[in-house]
Amino acid sequence: MESQDAPDGPGVHRGFICASFNQDTTSLSVGTKTGYRLFSVTAVDKLDCIHEGVECPDVYIVERLFSSSLVVVVSLTMPRRMNVYHFKKGTEICNYSYSNNILSVRLNRQRLVVCLEESIYIHNIKDMKLLKTLLNTPTNPSGLCALSINHSNSYLAYPGSATIGEITIYDANNLSTVTLIQAHDSPLAALTFNASGTKLASASEKGTVIRVFSTPEGQRLFEFRRGMKRYVSISSLSFSADAQFLCASSNTETVHIFKLEQHSPSHEEESPTWSAYVGKMFTAASTYLPTQVSDMMHQDRAFATVRLNMFGLKNICALATIQKLPRLLVASSDGYLYIYNVDPQDGGECVLVQKHRLFDSSEEQVEQKEEEKPDDVAPQPASQSYAATVALPSTPPSSTTLMGYSEDGGAQKGEVIPEHEFAEGPVCLDDENEFPPVSNQSN
Repeated sequence: MESQDAPDGPGVHRGFICASFNQDTTSLSVGTKTGYRLFSVTAVDKLDCIHEGVECPDVYIVERLFSSSLVVVVSLTMPRRMNVYHFKKGTEICNYSYSNNILSVRLNRQRLVVCLEESIYIHNIKDMKLLKTLLNTPTNPSGLCALSINHSNSYLAYPGSATIGEITIYDANNLSTVTLIQAHDSPLAALTFNASGTKLASASEKGTVIRVFSTPEGQRLFEFRRGMKRYVSISSLSFSADAQFLCASSNTETVHIFKLEQHSPSHEEESPTWSAYVGKMFTAASTYLPTQVSDMMHQDRAFATVRLNMFGLKNICALATIQKLPRLLVASSDGYLYIYNVDPQDGGECVLVQKHRLFDSSEEQVEQKEEEKPDDVAPQPASQSYAATVALPSTPPSSTTLMGYSEDGGAQKGEVIPEHEFAEGPVCLDDENEFPPVSNQSN
């Protein structure tokens, strides 16, 4: 549930670099040119900024662990280094450096996963120890991967091929491959698990079909057609907490919400209508048709939709229950969070109920002044986009952090602040009324 590589075009806020929702959609993290911001999204009418981090500029990855104080940050200035902070104490828990640029980070209460273009690193979140390195994974230039937020079954999904839509399901707890799913004909573009880790949704680069599979078995459960007229780039997929709904956003102006419901065959038998009879004939005929044709017959269209007032801007979507009602949240690279009401019974067009600014008015004025600069003034060099940074050789971390790569794939533990936290025991956040990644074991 994250957005990166925001396009530098009309409508894009100059301070915006990335955004991500936390695992239970109670918090929104935004990476900016000056650092990162954490917002609470537990109310409709107000958007509280919980924390603003300025430890490093140009943050293109920021991930918060549920409602704890653990936050993982990666900056464009040092794209090979992952910094783990306890933001309430204002301390750095640790940092790790890798053999190449970090493309994505995923967290649950058991594991921390770092994805590079051709390798994946799995850490134990209790002490940040590197448990497993998956080397020579298929080329994955966007760092696409998904980690189940249910730590009792920490399934990890990532592309099993660079040319077709194959998904590898990996057990991050037992450190073993579980299954391969042949999901799409073209390469993958989006992956997400439901909250319990029992379902996995996927979309390909074509963006026309979204499929839902059971995990870990890999059985196809649902298939939704987003559209046939044009290929789109799906930027995010997200289940509702009860896994009854799945939302998908793309580079178009429409967000689709699909309903995961099985159509009962017994209902058709009870009402022997002409339409039911024709439906049965189609179902029977589909067994003799080519796969592509028969698949078309079993696809459902969107249950509800949202029409955004933007086109081509990067955004991420999430379904959440806020103040006891179902809502759709859309965080956009225009610098706003949009909140829509969702009708869980009838669906249809969702209604915009609130629009929150992610940057304060003073920053908006600075952005406006920059746009109004006369032509004879030499423009300041814009910071490179995330894609441009990945394409170029990155600046290696400082020698104090990186002392050489290890045999097991290149991850190297950096300086730990404070040093004694690793020496004495596991990381403990000591957050009141929060679920830390680990608590001290009492014998």
